[in-house]
Amino acid sequence: MRTFEEIKTTVEAGLGRIPCDLKLENVQLVNVYSAEIYSTDIYIKDKRIVSIEPNIDLAAKEVIPCQGQYALPGLIDTHMHFESTLLSPEALAAVMVPQGTTTICVDLMEIANVAGAAGIKTMLQSMSRLPYRMLIEVSSRVPTAPGLETTGAVLGVAEVEEILNWEESCSLGEIDPSKILFVQDEYLQKIAATLARRKVVNGHAIGRLAQELNVYASAGISDDHECVDYEELLARIRLGMKVMVREGSTERNLEKLMTGVMANSLDYDNLIFCTDDKHASEIREEGHINYNINKAVALGVPFMKAMQMATINAAKHFRVEDELGSITPGRLADILLVKDLQDVKPVKVIFEGKVVAEAGKLSVECPPVQYPQWIKESVTFKQTITAQSFAVKAKTNQAKTTVNVIELCDEQIINEWGRTELAVEHGVIGNAVAQDILKLAVVERYGKTGGVGVGFVKGFGLKKGALAFSTSHDHHNIVCVGTNDADMAVGVNAIHEMQGGLVVVDNGKVIAKMQLLIGGLMSEKSADEVLEEIEAMNMAARTLGCPLPAPFMTLSFISLPTVPKLGLTDKGLVDVLAHKLIAVEAD
Repeated sequence: MRTFEEIKTTVEAGLGRIPCDLKLENVQLVNVYSAEIYSTDIYIKDKRIVSIEPNIDLAAKEVIPCQGQYALPGLIDTHMHFESTLLSPEALAAVMVPQGTTTICVDLMEIANVAGAAGIKTMLQSMSRLPYRMLIEVSSRVPTAPGLETTGAVLGVAEVEEILNWEESCSLGEIDPSKILFVQDEYLQKIAATLARRKVVNGHAIGRLAQELNVYASAGISDDHECVDYEELLARIRLGMKVMVREGSTERNLEKLMTGVMANSLDYDNLIFCTDDKHASEIREEGHINYNINKAVALGVPFMKAMQMATINAAKHFRVEDELGSITPGRLADILLVKDLQDVKPVKVIFEGKVVAEAGKLSVECPPVQYPQWIKESVTFKQTITAQSFAVKAKTNQAKTTVNVIELCDEQIINEWGRTELAVEHGVIGNAVAQDILKLAVVERYGKTGGVGVGFVKGFGLKKGALAFSTSHDHHNIVCVGTNDADMAVGVNAIHEMQGGLVVVDNGKVIAKMQLLIGGLMSEKSADEVLEEIEAMNMAARTLGCPLPAPFMTLSFISLPTVPKLGLTDKGLVDVLAHKLIAVEAD
């Protein structure tokens, strides 16, 4: 919020009564309001833009000669879970800010499912020291699927209302259709509390169309980031919803969506960009929201339209365009200097009037805070985990039985519902490694129930061993995939011993591991250290035969009980659209 002092200072600097702090001299201003690009100077006082007038000469304490470089507004990621980067908020700055993202709209549902409101507050303790801005999408689904999973904490209506009142909150976080279509009062109350505060409600309407989508939108849902094809995108735009065009690690939706938009000459005003979940290594290698811009432009989207999606469209959607999303007087001075509009790679990144990154590197210090010990002790087992914990007993006395199988979809978090015959030995259903049918398990890690959900998955390609991870959306119990039960038990117990992390097991031995102490979700280490460890983990997974580019990211999503068509939790196999537990053996 702008204070009286800020307003007076900005006005007096514009009148020349006091000097500005910074002048960006000779830029090509990308004006996302007028859709123009023109030569001018930009004046900044404290953290706000004073003037973009081409024919004015104001005093400034510092002048940066820009030599005709383009000045772009700071980029906005409209929906993301930074826990999926495996980095702390401080470490994230080193990989994200040099790419030009200065604002992230964060749904902290991951740490909230582990540690509740206290976990959210812990994540925000470093906010004032970060060289980027976090706006909070208040987690609506903690737990995500009540009755179908076990979580470490619960955020009820009262807790959500309290967080909505925080200055940092900008919306109610993604809410899935089951909460509305099954008329669950608790979630309708959360929506009502959000709308009463004139904030938006984020959607998660994967696979929904026709009247179901109409009913869903009628509850006050403002947007959706789960579109995978143009038909879904158009259906949401028709109902007055914004579409967040997503490009993450396992959710590569941009090309199909934007190709459809161009082919059908659809207006861009209701489109914005997000990453949702993207590993830190891919942010560093590809880019962040600037990657979305570059990919869209390479497909044929006009640069100005892509730029507006990444800035002013996003700011307008969250009703913060008076502060963010443009380089205009009075707004916060979040500015990127770039040389080439066909390849947005910032030469400099300015956040609230200060240069924070140059030539692809963070130029300010952002050391991690000391996280409390309690958040580093989040993995507790109620009972011992052994190979027998993963046995799936058959209902039949036959030599074979038909089972339901989660089948991975390439570059998507959605999955297909398959069925296949598996052998039964001594009353226990076995894997079919040669056919890539592997055991998948989710182990409850909060010490509440001791539950172990077991099913089967196709698409990981393991020839031997097992992978285990303490991040499994959105409940974040331990998820494990393997070719044999013994290696799966070794992996799960190794994560318990580390109090969170990633593990690769081969023939009874842990051949690679990575610790995630902060809630079992994030590392305390620097970005460089985490990126090196992630690459080592991916390489170790490949030695087991796994061909996936981001195997642990895929593993973390495969258990989701809200993404069609099947999910797996500590309670068992979930029919996502029917929102109910089903048997592993097919009827």
